Amino acid sequence: MTINIEYETDKKLDLDYEKIINEVVNEAAAYEKCPYEIEVNVTLTDNEAIHQINKEFREVDAPTDVLSFPMINYEAPSDFESLEDEFNPDTGELMLGDIVVSVEKVAEQAEKYGHSEVRELAFLVAHSMMHLFGYDHMTEEESKVMEAKQREVLDNIGITR
Repeated sequence: MTINIEYETDKKLDLDYEKIINEVVNEAAAYEKCPYEIEVNVTLTDNEAIHQINKEFREVDAPTDVLSFPMINYEAPSDFESLEDEFNPDTGELMLGDIVVSVEKVAEQAEKYGHSEVRELAFLVAHSMMHLFGYDHMTEEESKVMEAKQREVLDNIGITR
């Protein structure tokens, strides 16, 4: 498994972000019963940079907490049966996609929701991993499924509210 983590801001998180990201990515892959070794890229940045990415790729002119860029178009979420060209030819790993997190939003939202920055970072990565596995939250039913999966991934690694 390859988890590439880039820290691209002067804003500091006072926590072991690499450990948290690795735990969440590993647990999400196990939870979704992914039969392959995976590759995920995670970029930690600030509000200004995520604002620009959000504007460019989603045409939303505002910063956000996390962005997900899946590399796979699943027929159904976590349907690993029909994959073909989604593997890194050098490593054989399944290229799930990219996650971009605003460290400023991690701090802001942890305070807003009354939990730790560890929990907020873990939640955002779990949320994004579900997107990388093909889940979405465009309908109420999809939201319920995705929220339950995120919560269970975090519960499984002992990160609760």
